[in-house]
Amino acid sequence: MSEESSAASGVRLDKWLWAARFYKTRALAVEAIDGGKVQVDGDRVKRAKHIKAGNEIRIRQGPYEHIVVVRQLSERRGPASEAAALYEETASSVAARQERSLQLKAVHSAFIPDDNARPTKRDRRKLDRLRGKD
Repeated sequence: MSEESSAASGVRLDKWLWAARFYKTRALAVEAIDGGKVQVDGDRVKRAKHIKAGNEIRIRQGPYEHIVVVRQLSERRGPASEAAALYEETASSVAARQERSLQLKAVHSAFIPDDNARPTKRDRRKLDRLRGKD
């Protein structure tokens, strides 16, 4: 199938997600689509759905959500610079991802101590007092 004929009928969603480098393998793209983590124009779709330029795709990856508009079609996985030209992420999506990233960093730093040192003798005594082992 040539690139021109595929552009007229569209490209399979799983191939496009792989070519746009959202997933490392087509199998991972298929798993995400089947798991309901990918929506096209607000609808849950199957992996063989043919997408066209102008479609809006919502992709959930972990705690983040990407909302992208398809700009070009490709069935071939190329360099990252070519993959970035296949889509355009919406401004609201970028802002939401940055906000979510800041929230996750704040939560992580609040619960994880900065130093990874062993407890001192003083710390062990405090722990013993908490446990009731005076």
